[in-house]
Amino acid sequence: MKPAGGLRPRLVKRLLPSRRIRVAVRLIALLGAFAVAGIFLQATGRGAGAVYRAMWTGSFGSPYGQAQTILAAIPLIFTALAVAVAFRMLLWNIGAEGQFYIGAFGATAVAYSAPDWPRWLLLAAMVVGGLVGGALWGLIPGALRAFFGTNEIVPTLLLNYVAILLVDYMVNGPWTDPATLGFPLGKPFSESAILPLVGNTAIHSGIYLALAAALSVSMVLSRTAWGYKIKVIGSNARAASYAGFSIPRNMVAVMLLSGALAGLGGMVEVSGVVHKIQANISPGFGYTGIIVATLARFSPIYLVPMAVLFGALVVSGTELQTLGLPSDIVLMLQGVILFFALAGELFVNYRLVWRAGTVSDHPSTPAPVSNRAADLEQAG
Repeated sequence: MKPAGGLRPRLVKRLLPSRRIRVAVRLIALLGAFAVAGIFLQATGRGAGAVYRAMWTGSFGSPYGQAQTILAAIPLIFTALAVAVAFRMLLWNIGAEGQFYIGAFGATAVAYSAPDWPRWLLLAAMVVGGLVGGALWGLIPGALRAFFGTNEIVPTLLLNYVAILLVDYMVNGPWTDPATLGFPLGKPFSESAILPLVGNTAIHSGIYLALAAALSVSMVLSRTAWGYKIKVIGSNARAASYAGFSIPRNMVAVMLLSGALAGLGGMVEVSGVVHKIQANISPGFGYTGIIVATLARFSPIYLVPMAVLFGALVVSGTELQTLGLPSDIVLMLQGVILFFALAGELFVNYRLVWRAGTVSDHPSTPAPVSNRAADLEQAG
């Protein structure tokens, strides 16, 4: 083959990407996302530097901002864990938002039913209520996928709206607070139903539940036989079936655990932050959790710092409004980060090399066609 002149880029698969390559590529992708977003921010007339400084000040520049960032990161840890657990079996749980709401619903039902219980007992019952509520909401799409072969994406997505409207109905109906004169807010929780704070900070003790959940999920997925089973099922269902693994049963169990984690996040939010049930208790924690889990490569440990980053983005939206900018800029930045992170994964697994083109590579040069009859005649 003759050189066609000039160098052409090729992607060559890395045999075994090193940890250094993974970290470097992802860091470059993150910096690149902020750089590209800065171009758009510069066009607003406020200047990218001023916008980023305001975002930093609002999220990390003061003890109040730091506490708000952690408070926003806590529910993101739960919803991201829900997505990561389901993806272990290559299931896409798009319903963490609805499971979050139903978890808050279950915890609120317990809080309103037994407001005079001792705090330790009532909080434990609310945890159970949140876990059960979220698990049942995850069971529905899990059973549909396991026993009827229904794609889990559509049921989990549609059930989000059912959960949100159910909570909205309860807030405007049976659980509404008469003192609000018709404003859609639930009755305040009793003191026993509120999570205690950590020391003298504004951070509630739900942070311990979030970190314990991340550590426990990591241990279960990486150190137990069940974690190995669901990984095998996700990688090769046919081989798992030959090995005797029950695919439907494990699929339902994974979606139960996934929904329970998101539901626990809902319990923590209403007990630790809102202290009542209300409409719009989530600014999209379930959907943002998908981004957090994806950027963390579905690692239960790595998603914790990623949740803090996105918690900071959520909190900084308020600070942007003081500059006269819409808080939706945060959503734009989240999208850019996701795009660059996914593009960066290409260069984690492949490297770009430049090679000289050849005649056979040129699209205008047809590949030689074998003539079997002519070959046989020449051989005869």
